[in-house]
Amino acid sequence: MTTLTKPIIHTLLLAVLLAGCGKTNDKPAAGPGAGMPPPEVDVITVTAGSATLTQDLPGRLQAYRTAQVRARVEGVIEKRLFQEGSDVKAGGPLFQIDARTYRAAAEAARADQMIARQTVERYKPLLEIKAVSQQEYDLAAAKAKQAEAALIRAEEDLENASVPAAISGRIGRALVTEGALVGKGEATLLATIEQLDPIHVNFTQPGADVLRLRRAVKSGKLKRAESASVEMLMEDGSVYPQAGKIFFTDMAVDPATGAVSLRAEFPNPQRELLPGMFVRLRFPQALADNAIRVPQRAVQANPQGQFVMVVTPDGKAAPLPVKTGGMAGSDFIIAEGLKGGEQVIVNGLQKARPGTPVKAVPVNGVPRTEIKTTPPAAKP
Repeated sequence: MTTLTKPIIHTLLLAVLLAGCGKTNDKPAAGPGAGMPPPEVDVITVTAGSATLTQDLPGRLQAYRTAQVRARVEGVIEKRLFQEGSDVKAGGPLFQIDARTYRAAAEAARADQMIARQTVERYKPLLEIKAVSQQEYDLAAAKAKQAEAALIRAEEDLENASVPAAISGRIGRALVTEGALVGKGEATLLATIEQLDPIHVNFTQPGADVLRLRRAVKSGKLKRAESASVEMLMEDGSVYPQAGKIFFTDMAVDPATGAVSLRAEFPNPQRELLPGMFVRLRFPQALADNAIRVPQRAVQANPQGQFVMVVTPDGKAAPLPVKTGGMAGSDFIIAEGLKGGEQVIVNGLQKARPGTPVKAVPVNGVPRTEIKTTPPAAKP
């Protein structure tokens, strides 16, 4: 074979190979994601049933009882007998005021009272024999009563030199120190005691809401909720583990705010709740029949209004306009838009684009009718 024919043969072989490749690769290359299963979304199948309508309102914690510890007598503080921030018992000593002057005054008053009493006892038989006049006897009896009253005051001042706790509770910081002069011309505030178990929550409800609720109950649309139990939501959104109860409702609407004042009471055995904290109260308002409820996270909003994403019978995500009509705990009550039986998406909303296939997965594994979806067939 000559050197001239070798390049010709190589060229022919290359043409045959290219032709063969063209015959076996005539299908277009598959695009990325072709044949991937549809994304899974968590759904609930909505059903109508009875629900308790609730309302969340802001409130502030207040101590069940508050007592101010004040000096009732004048003197210098000798001792502080408690630890700041500790629990104290009613009647327990908190401060000791220098009592030497009051002790001496009490002893002197006791002696005066004893002498006045003895004088009256001596005058009794003398009055019978006319040795003393009735006027002299009456004057001695009056002095005896004055001496008795002076003794009572002196003993009370001596007792008040030891400042007791008026109530049981948690005491705050001391407002005076040892060596401070207190009670001079005023009842000096020494400390404050607050009873924290149970604890109060003060909150208000708009008067318009109260009126609208009463009209709905009167018309038969709603039933009155018999339970006075309420829940407390902390600032981080968690629910306080113990339920409270409403025990006070103002009978008038505040003309300045247009609201009704209410008060709830909660147990606070661990002293976790402190006066002044802001919380939210969730309390029952009424009972509704044939109500449809969905989690808050399932309800979205756009410029056209509120809507939920549902899985259609052909396995695709689709928006459905709705209107909410109140709350049932942490769920929305749907007033319009859902009739029951719809599969509402509650998780995976970012994957549920309108018109795209999705796979419905029941929330928490609850058996529900699963919508089967078929992935698009690959192009031939």
